[in-house]
Amino acid sequence: MRLVMVGNPNVGKSAIFSRLTGAHVIVSNYPGTTVEVTRGMMRSADQRIEVVDFPGIYSLEPTCKAEEVAATELEKLTLADVILNVVDSTNLERNLGLTLQLIKLRTPMLVALNFWDEAEHTGVKVDAPSLEGRLGVPCVPVVGITGQGTKTLSERIRQAAISPLEFDDRRKWDEVGEILRTVQRLSHRHHTLGERLGDASLKPFSGAVIAISVLALSFAVIRWVGEGLIDCIFEPFFNRVWSPLMLGLSKILGSGGWLHHLLIGTLTDGRIDYGESFGLLTTGLFVPFAAVLPYMFAFYLVLSILEDSGYLPRLAVLADRLMHRVGLHGMGVVPMLLGLGCNVPAALSSRIMESDRERFICITLTTVAVPCMAQIAMIIGLAGQHGPQALAIIFATLFVVWCVIGMLLNRFLKGDSPEILMDVPPYRMPHIRSLAKKVWMRLVWFLREAVPFVLGGVLLANLLYSVGVIDFIGRVAAPVVTGLMGLPQESVGGLIIGFLRKDVAVGMLAPLHLSFRQTIVACVVLAVYFPCVATFTMILRELGLVRLLMVTAIMVATAVVSGGMLNLALRVVVG
Repeated sequence: MRLVMVGNPNVGKSAIFSRLTGAHVIVSNYPGTTVEVTRGMMRSADQRIEVVDFPGIYSLEPTCKAEEVAATELEKLTLADVILNVVDSTNLERNLGLTLQLIKLRTPMLVALNFWDEAEHTGVKVDAPSLEGRLGVPCVPVVGITGQGTKTLSERIRQAAISPLEFDDRRKWDEVGEILRTVQRLSHRHHTLGERLGDASLKPFSGAVIAISVLALSFAVIRWVGEGLIDCIFEPFFNRVWSPLMLGLSKILGSGGWLHHLLIGTLTDGRIDYGESFGLLTTGLFVPFAAVLPYMFAFYLVLSILEDSGYLPRLAVLADRLMHRVGLHGMGVVPMLLGLGCNVPAALSSRIMESDRERFICITLTTVAVPCMAQIAMIIGLAGQHGPQALAIIFATLFVVWCVIGMLLNRFLKGDSPEILMDVPPYRMPHIRSLAKKVWMRLVWFLREAVPFVLGGVLLANLLYSVGVIDFIGRVAAPVVTGLMGLPQESVGGLIIGFLRKDVAVGMLAPLHLSFRQTIVACVVLAVYFPCVATFTMILRELGLVRLLMVTAIMVATAVVSGGMLNLALRVVVG
């Protein structure tokens, strides 16, 4: 038996899916498309049920790829399948249009009336038994984020029914109006503080002020939490617990030799410097766990709060005009924000863009000019020693690169940027349990993806240095690296390792004691240079080989031009 979840965007399907199936799910692409389908298992009485969750859609008359996939799949349903239509109780009028289309499929069905608590709080009274009588299918009030009503929902799956309701498509909205007149009552009330704030966050001036404030506060919290965890937990652990263990292992290995160099790396005055040792068990573990993980935890916590509170859709609407300048609509801001955490999920999230043109622009901008949190952490550590002006120049340059590349792509790539079509949910208080589960799943994913590549990067660095490959490439690339960009020849090693892991590459620049100008140029070049191999692989998967080569050419050209121009400008300004 399959339970197929269908509903409009922003109706809380994911929360109900999580409640029914737990956190362990399988996410895969629908065959031949980039539309993601989530699958999980649940148990109702003694029966195991596969739960399938499609992306949110507004209609079975396809206007985008997600709706086309959903309509195609729903046409294949049999009487052994059940449709779970999730609707927003606070906005029945919009949601019931899809409900009536699903009824025409003549498949067993039930309705989950989500946000039931919010409807009551906002003066919307829905008579669930009357609605059930009008539709002819079970209608169950639920609150997905708290789990209220989900037990009843799972029990009533067996009561799913084929609705006897008949209607003409031309009278669909007339039928919706008639249903609402009999099952819904609205009571007068004043605007709440949350609604006033919601309105203000969508207006140009007040919305911009709120957006700047929210983003500034978000990154202040990320830095405060990240640095606090590093200073209070991770660095003390590595310095007081891990370093003595590694020094003991160093003695066992004879304080030298190829195995010592591989595992421990180079000792500095008889001690381990995690920024310079570059052993698999020293730098290889310190970077992902002590230097990056704290910032990733802080970032994913803040991002989850922005998602669950309802602010991200408002930010998308507010950013729509700016995003159109670079060939995207407002939802393009979501991959950009995700890219600040990790470029891999950012590349995946580009699927929210409707056209191949938009997805190409979105992925290119993210990988070229949006540094991930791991790299940001290392840039702060490397360039922060030169003061806030160095960081300001680096990130201002990346923003200029983002704007210029985006406008050029928008100008020369054929096609149009569609308008943003989305619902803006009301502000909601994030639920602690849901936040914790979301952050935990993202952190587990990050560690599973990051640690192998960090270790691989450290191993490759040791091998390349030992056989002289990096020195050879450094001599070949000297005219560009040292002449045009003004960087020392030794920095080529960081550029090569940047293909595997950019945060490790930035860390490799620390022992070179770069000047103010060189530090800025090196950080900018690494940021717009090749993404890490994990992101590179994801681009290949999402765009194909030809477009991957196009993105690569843009990256290389941007790195050379921006590095050279920045080096020249800084020579004139600071010498």
